[in-house]
Amino acid sequence: MTPIAAHEMHAFQIDAAKTASVRKVQLPAVGPLDVLVRVERVGLCGTDQELFAGTMPYFASGLARYPLRPGHEWVGVIAEIGEDVQAVARGQRVTADTFIGCGECGACGQGRHHLCDTHVETGVRGGRDGALAEYVLVPERAVHVLPQEMPPEVGAFVEPASCALRGVLAAALTSTSSVLVWGAGTIGLLAAWFVTEITASVTVAVRTDEQRSYVQSLGFDDVVLSDDVEEDRYTAVIDATGADDVPPRAARLVTPGGTIVLLGVPGGHSTLDVATVVHRDLTVHGVLGGSAFIDDAIDRLAAGAFDVTRLIGRTLSLTDVAKYLGDPVPSQAPKVQVDLG
Repeated sequence: MTPIAAHEMHAFQIDAAKTASVRKVQLPAVGPLDVLVRVERVGLCGTDQELFAGTMPYFASGLARYPLRPGHEWVGVIAEIGEDVQAVARGQRVTADTFIGCGECGACGQGRHHLCDTHVETGVRGGRDGALAEYVLVPERAVHVLPQEMPPEVGAFVEPASCALRGVLAAALTSTSSVLVWGAGTIGLLAAWFVTEITASVTVAVRTDEQRSYVQSLGFDDVVLSDDVEEDRYTAVIDATGADDVPPRAARLVTPGGTIVLLGVPGGHSTLDVATVVHRDLTVHGVLGGSAFIDDAIDRLAAGAFDVTRLIGRTLSLTDVAKYLGDPVPSQAPKVQVDLG
């Protein structure tokens, strides 16, 4: 193992709610089964905003604490590998699973390590440093290799794409399904695109006229304002909003025997009426991460059926991140990425 020349790197660190900066830190030590990756791109999402603001629920439960280094949507090139690493090599473009389990419990044995009681989430939970830095350290078992020709700005979409794909596949759609995707954020639009691979009948619900114009510009013909969504019409509703009021409405929008997929996490209390679920014989799927669908997401992004770069509204430098998280200025295209390449 030949060490890289640098001993320090620049990293973005949140020290307390709404207090963060870029500073020099020691390069992480590479263990026998570790992979050190030079980060090229990082996507920011609502979770990162909650971590910065101090509103992330993991703080209340003790699963996250300051100081922390966020960054869980990322892509980079392997710079160094541990002496026992065999599956990957220096120079490969990679990303990694956010969820890292103990590797020994029943959930991990079933490939459901995102449900491991002691799992950590890179850049989010359990103190494992994220990718808002020049380098990120990940265990070999979490690494997923990308096509070398995949641009970094596309590779940074793998994590949200895997979540969206899992949600769409959980809905068990057919070519005759009528689907409502609620939300014009990154995951909602990725989900809508994945739905079009299965059925042409997809409606996207948005909050504003500006969002409707933008989503229509992406090629979606049936885009409606949330106040105008028709009840009892859809065989499946995919909620990608995280809004408190959407799940109870979704139960009235699907036809009897329909499916609700919850991709968003409400910030407050959301009530889904159980009597309605039972009487209408509905199926409800909650989605926490897309670990099992990362490779499928990579294949779909590599195929290039969707130009995901059209979802990028802003590209920042590492030194811009604190200002953005403190005062995020919305843009029509929902994704913000950080360029470290």
